[in-house]
Amino acid sequence: MLFRRHPREWGPVEWVAVGGLAAVLAAVAAVLALTLPGPGRCGADLHEVDGDCVGVTEHAFAADPALDSLIKAVADENARVKNRAEKRNGEARVPYVRIALMMPFTSDGSSAMTKDMIRRALAGALAAQLEANSGYGPYYQLLFAPDGRHMLQWEPVVDRLAELADDNRTPLVGVTGIPSSTDASRKTIAALSQHSIPTVGPVITAANMNAPYFFKTSPNNDEFVSALERYLQERPGDEKGFLVWDNRQEDVYSRNLKEIYERHFGVVYSLDHHNSNFTGSSGADKGIPNRFTDAVQKICNEKSDTVFFAGRDQDLPSFIKRLAQEGDCGRESRLRILKVGIGLEPTLSAAEPTRWLEEAHASIVDASSVDPAWRQGEHNPPEAYERFLTRFQQLQKKHELNGTALDDGYAVMYYDAFTLLADAVDRTYSELNEGGEGGDATTPARKIPTKHDLYNTLIFPTISAGGCTNNCLRGAAGTYGFEGPGRNDQWAVCKPVPVVEHPPVKLKKGEKPLPLYRTFRGDEAGACTR
Repeated sequence: MLFRRHPREWGPVEWVAVGGLAAVLAAVAAVLALTLPGPGRCGADLHEVDGDCVGVTEHAFAADPALDSLIKAVADENARVKNRAEKRNGEARVPYVRIALMMPFTSDGSSAMTKDMIRRALAGALAAQLEANSGYGPYYQLLFAPDGRHMLQWEPVVDRLAELADDNRTPLVGVTGIPSSTDASRKTIAALSQHSIPTVGPVITAANMNAPYFFKTSPNNDEFVSALERYLQERPGDEKGFLVWDNRQEDVYSRNLKEIYERHFGVVYSLDHHNSNFTGSSGADKGIPNRFTDAVQKICNEKSDTVFFAGRDQDLPSFIKRLAQEGDCGRESRLRILKVGIGLEPTLSAAEPTRWLEEAHASIVDASSVDPAWRQGEHNPPEAYERFLTRFQQLQKKHELNGTALDDGYAVMYYDAFTLLADAVDRTYSELNEGGEGGDATTPARKIPTKHDLYNTLIFPTISAGGCTNNCLRGAAGTYGFEGPGRNDQWAVCKPVPVVEHPPVKLKKGEKPLPLYRTFRGDEAGACTR
């Protein structure tokens, strides 16, 4: 008689075996995730280096969490541009080009660009992209080109940008964003020039940051200091000067500024005998940064009334705090801390540093590219500033950009840098397609500008003996242009250089406002249009 066999119930041995198999499968899956290619946190186009996503992409990627909403907004606009350009019968109905934003998208305590600077710069570039895409085309994608928090991963980024610039279907026509005057950024602009890619530095100021294809919308350190020189001619004070300088050799910006201070003021103020150095916070570890005891003691002992600060803005609060600890040192006059910069960094105008300035009986005198008072309609803002402000205010609430987000000038200058490239594309596109079939950007088979076309447009002079021509940039930071090949290394001409005082100093009876200095034209009446 045959008996039916009943299935055996599972016991501890079987469950242990199953658990072991599951563990093995999980381990294999983990190994595959680490070894096989995949998008990961950086997406399909970027790769991770030392915790930073590096490369070039039109899509959102992992950066500092504070940038998430802005990065997503740019990525969404890029997708919208691509969708509008969907091809019909093999031809793009709405042509578009690409402009890359090459800069850090992460930061730490030793980065030259802080998280807030990055946010404001990205917001300004987004505002310019949206403004440029509000017309009838061609349209613009803003590519992200992150090169690491210290901008050291520039080589693979430049290589990828060069590949995209040679893609004639949707070409990369220019690069903007490079934020700091360092040895790494000097190598970057040289490499981009070797690939014939037009590049615009929104906030580069070291006067020796030059390359054939590199254009600058900001004044340089020499022009900033010329504006301060005019200030001291009008407000000489006691003429007791003192130089405080950053000793980091790799910081091109601070080194260049120190040299220019010495050239302009070294003899008059005997700066070779009246100076002190410190180690700045930007860069690799070289000991305790921001040690200002020696400088402050000498300033007190010598009763200096004018300090020339050759360092980065993020180091200035520590200096002001140390001054406050010593008080006014028995000075009868107010101590003026002369600096240069794109604007007035919000960490300097905050309540605590402002209180420190009062305790030290001191004020900041800043030769800048942007005047914070413009956003209140004061100090005669440039004609195009209102258009920028309207676009920027649409972004403020959504991306939690506070009221002082415009004070350091980064948003304004990144807006202008993108706009300079976009305006050049528009002019080039119109000239290339003159006399063609149809008259609008949706007509098939239109000629799309290349990097070479764009450079030839940018290098054409926009400044004449009478000032700006019609092709000058009508930027949020002023109306300014360029003088053409072989002239002043592509630094902007006629760019306003306002001198900003904080806390604001009331004019004395009979004292006149300072004349507005303009780059390469001084303050000559009628030399530049507004």
